[in-house]
Amino acid sequence: MSVKIRLQRHGKKQKPFYWVVAADARSKRDGKYLEKIGTYNPNTNPATIELNLDSAVKWLHNGAQPTDTAKAILSYKGALLKHHLDGGIRKGALTQEQADAKLAAWLEAKNGTVDAKKDGLSKAQADVKAKAFKAEQEVNAKRLAAAAQAEADAIAAANPVAEEVAEVEASTEEAPAAEENNEETQA
Repeated sequence: MSVKIRLQRHGKKQKPFYWVVAADARSKRDGKYLEKIGTYNPNTNPATIELNLDSAVKWLHNGAQPTDTAKAILSYKGALLKHHLDGGIRKGALTQEQADAKLAAWLEAKNGTVDAKKDGLSKAQADVKAKAFKAEQEVNAKRLAAAAQAEADAIAAANPVAEEVAEVEASTEEAPAAEENNEETQA
C-alpha cells in the first residue's frame, strides 16, 4: 500500500479549507484517510497552517510521499528539515541535541520572517486607510465649499435689490478716487 501525504478539500465554494492527511494513494481525494496531520487555510494572508510536526515526520519516516502542495507545506513548517536531520542522527553525523538546536534556530528565523510579513501587511493596510481618509476629507471640504457657494448664489438670486445697491456703492466709491487721480495728473 502506497501512502501519500496530501490535501483533502473542505469548506464551501470559493472558500476552500484543507486538511493535510496521510491517505492511501488509491483512495478518493476527499475519501478515507489514515490520519489527519493538520489543516491549511489559504483564505487568510498569510495562509494559516497548523501541522502536527511529529505525525508528519513519522509518516515521512515510514515512506509516505507528499504531493507537491503538501511538500511545500511540510517544508514551510519544517517537517522536511526535521526528517532530514533525523536521517543525519541515524547515520551518526549529528547528535539529537545538535539536530534539535538546528531545528529550533530554523523555526525561530522562519517565525521572524512570517511576523515581518504580517507587520508589513498591516502597515500597508494602515497606509491605504490613511490615504483614503485624506482623500475623503478633501472631497468633503470641496463639497462643503460648493454648498456654501450655492447657498450664497441662492441668497443673491432671492435678493437682487441688495446686490444692485452693493454694485452702486462700489461704483460710487471708485468714482471719487478716479476723479482725484485725474485732478492730480492735470495739475
